[in-house]
Amino acid sequence: MISDPAGAIRRAALLALPVGFLGVFFAYPVASIVGLGLAHGVPDLGQFRGILWFTVWQAAVSTALTLALALPGAYVFARLDFPGKSLLRAIVTVPFVLPTVVVGAAFLALVGPDGLLGIRLDRSVPAILVAHVFFNYAVVVRVVGGLWSHLDPRQEEAAQLLGASRVRAWIAVTLPALAPAIGAAALLVFLFTFTSFGIVQILGGPRFATVEVEIYRQTAQLLDLRAAAALSMLQFAVVSVLLLGQAWLGRRRESMLSLVAASSAVRRPRGKGWFVLAANLVVMLVLLVTPLAVLVVRSFADGLGAYRALGQNDVRSTLFVPARDAIGWSLAYGSAATVIALVVGGLAAAAMTRRAGRLTRAIDGLLMLPLGVSAVTVGFGFLVTLDTPPLDLRSSPLLVPLAQALVAVPFVVRTVLPVLRAVDARLREAAAVLGASPWRVWREVDLPIAWRALLVAAGFAFAISLGEFGATVFIARPDTPTVPVAIFRLLGRPGELNYGQAMALSTILMVLCAGSLLALERVRLGRSAEF
Repeated sequence: MISDPAGAIRRAALLALPVGFLGVFFAYPVASIVGLGLAHGVPDLGQFRGILWFTVWQAAVSTALTLALALPGAYVFARLDFPGKSLLRAIVTVPFVLPTVVVGAAFLALVGPDGLLGIRLDRSVPAILVAHVFFNYAVVVRVVGGLWSHLDPRQEEAAQLLGASRVRAWIAVTLPALAPAIGAAALLVFLFTFTSFGIVQILGGPRFATVEVEIYRQTAQLLDLRAAAALSMLQFAVVSVLLLGQAWLGRRRESMLSLVAASSAVRRPRGKGWFVLAANLVVMLVLLVTPLAVLVVRSFADGLGAYRALGQNDVRSTLFVPARDAIGWSLAYGSAATVIALVVGGLAAAAMTRRAGRLTRAIDGLLMLPLGVSAVTVGFGFLVTLDTPPLDLRSSPLLVPLAQALVAVPFVVRTVLPVLRAVDARLREAAAVLGASPWRVWREVDLPIAWRALLVAAGFAFAISLGEFGATVFIARPDTPTVPVAIFRLLGRPGELNYGQAMALSTILMVLCAGSLLALERVRLGRSAEF
């Protein structure tokens, strides 16, 4: 029985746009391309058994390595206070919002054919694994550290007073409380590495391919839509299970956060704390800062020559533009995608503020699906389906922002929703009793509390849109490329100058993303956002 029919109607109205957006720009293109590919039957997937096995085990190993290296980092940010902490937090998060193409370029500059280390590790599994840890380190720090910073350390100290060793006290008291966050972070890392595309495409070479890379190869190079569609369905099944598990663990993490009170557990390091801090700083320096620093150094290998060359069209084709122009297009596309993601994700978060049971959880899960479904399939689906009125968008400048917004919407929801759910419902009820309309209740009660979360969501959406590659590589026109697409093109051409331009563009994009994150740190909400 619905106790608040008017509220249910408002929630349905708020969800109309997000559900319609997902239906038209996600479900329709994906279903169409899969249906087209499977129209003549399902191919034998036995030939891809090796690719599936490699995808699974490299994701599992990448997840284990990320947890092993990032959990101590989560402790440092959750429990220790030290100079430069906000700056370091932003630096740690930069790799996560970097385009996977830039991550691949950074590791090429480090261990590629002319890498600074002089060790050739590209086209190898170790390079892929380390790049995945580099990319996902921030996921563990943000998700686990957000909960860890709110746990009362006195419970662990009490266990030690009762005779438990420091390790046993942590295992018996802190670890069970952190388990939902650790599980949620592990599933997210596994999801991102299972669907890895740009990193494996650049560092794996022809010998190694994930399911996502194989979907791209079957679609773009072999034009075998049957195999690509079957692989997409297989990936979709695995991702659906992962998202269900992540949603369940996310609810447990949210419940745990609601049970603990904000504590003042952060303190200056003392004793062994200095050693822990120093050890983690070394790990962050070697793992996170070194590839980015090498990327910058390689971009200046010819002085400013690579940067000057960004303004030249060495292909001498009217279908291509100077690489420098890609920066302007990326900023324009990213800004439009951010607006779309904020509107769609903000409406969805507002509608799901009240936990309304299975329907709300189902909508929440649907909003997360674009993170796991093949971006290659989405991009190719855009080309196949959005070509007839009233959805003839193939020549529209909105095509790229729409694809980028699909990836950004889940992050907007995950950032804003916890804040809205934390608002005391009695404040809204009091405003309504005093005669305020629903819009005024939102403006006077929710917005003053949620505006910081909206700024954080906008920053993440912008940074993520700048780096979207899987779908954009299909739908970006040659004369209006994004920076990741331009980098991919440059890496695919021979010549030192092209390589230098790729490094220069990657450095510029890294600076843009880092600037966005430094601005976000000024409005960071800690507990309210997962990322």
